[in-house]
Amino acid sequence: MPGSRFPFRKQLAYTCGMIGWSMMTNMIIVMMPYFYLPPSNSGLIPFVPQLLVFGVLNLLSVIAASGRFVDAVYDPLIASLSDKSTHPNGRRIPFMKWAILPAMFFFCLTFSPLVRGESVYNAVWLTINMIFFFMGATTYIIPYNALLPELTNTAAEKVKLSSFQQVGFIIGIMLSALVNNFADLVQKHFTVIDRDSAVQYTIWGLSVIAGLFMLIPVLYINEKKYSSGKPSHLPLLPAIRKTFGNRNFKYYLISDFSYYMALSIISSGLLYFVTVLLRLPESDGGVFMATMVLVSLVFYPLINYLSKKMGKKPIVMFSFGLLSLIFVAIFFLGKFPVSPYVQIYTLVLCAAFPLASLGILPNAILAEIAQEDTNQTGENREGMYFAVKYLFVKFGQTLGIALFAFLTVYGKDPGNDYGLRLNGICGCVLCVVALIVFSRFKEARTR
Repeated sequence: MPGSRFPFRKQLAYTCGMIGWSMMTNMIIVMMPYFYLPPSNSGLIPFVPQLLVFGVLNLLSVIAASGRFVDAVYDPLIASLSDKSTHPNGRRIPFMKWAILPAMFFFCLTFSPLVRGESVYNAVWLTINMIFFFMGATTYIIPYNALLPELTNTAAEKVKLSSFQQVGFIIGIMLSALVNNFADLVQKHFTVIDRDSAVQYTIWGLSVIAGLFMLIPVLYINEKKYSSGKPSHLPLLPAIRKTFGNRNFKYYLISDFSYYMALSIISSGLLYFVTVLLRLPESDGGVFMATMVLVSLVFYPLINYLSKKMGKKPIVMFSFGLLSLIFVAIFFLGKFPVSPYVQIYTLVLCAAFPLASLGILPNAILAEIAQEDTNQTGENREGMYFAVKYLFVKFGQTLGIALFAFLTVYGKDPGNDYGLRLNGICGCVLCVVALIVFSRFKEARTR
């Protein structure tokens, strides 16, 4: 019957969808700048020229932002279609099913430059494929996230499923950060392959694995059995207006946007921070990211416990504050009078708690916002809430990549690294903004 209790094995199937989506989107964040505009000591060749557009933005910044302008229209459209769907198999799963292959296809083309060397043609090709990839990824992730409040009945269940979802997200981050490690293995077993080809083959192989993960919830979750959601009858524009009319949601949205912009700076800059600021091998970047992810898992039970005892808001605010200090430390990486490994592992261990809490709690908070709105209005607009959230997440991610790429103009190579260090200051400012805005969020204490 609709609204049946969602069993543990189905929760694991739901988590797999996030692993696949996270793998692809985070490989874009982690590898796209490094692949197309690598530092001089990487062994890779640049594929996009370091040109300035309007004398301000470099070309890669403009490319990174281009796909999101399409999303500004496409995200709410998919949310509205999903919210209003009367498909016999459910409102969400059918959209997810047809999004997987297009997302995989255009993701692979994103890392397949037309010209083997710096070329404006590569820039155009990259822009087109990123637009279509983001459309495919959006068609999957918005219905996927809209399922979360529909598959759970209590605040505790929402936090639990959001925790599983975040485990999937950080597994995706970890695998995306290991691209260079996997590429090392490819080169070891196929010695005739150059570094660029090894990275490409690795990314293509991981895209297939990601697609299989995304397929699991489509095959193993019966939406009609477990979801209690009903189709919305609100037209698109009124649905958007009502969603933005929620004051609590606005505070949530701005802080979430600032956080994801800051997070993208870390993800985009990780390989640069490791190889340029600390002068360590690029393969260590994946090890550091994996360590941070694994340590963050230790905090999951504590975060679930604390959220029940003291609420979610204090934990989120503490995490923003701690993350702002971590960004300040990035500015000084390589200058502390201790080993580079001590420096990076100290940051990694300190970042584990914010990574865990800011992964688990925001989606649980949003699920409660959407559920409260449904209870008050009688309209099931979960898809629209998550569409707006992920539109701003993607704007934040894209602007984070664009800001990082722009600052490389001021130095991204050994001995000329000021642009990389400036990213630490920018990340600190973004986290402070998120902290100040979220302090105005009014949390409803629920059981």
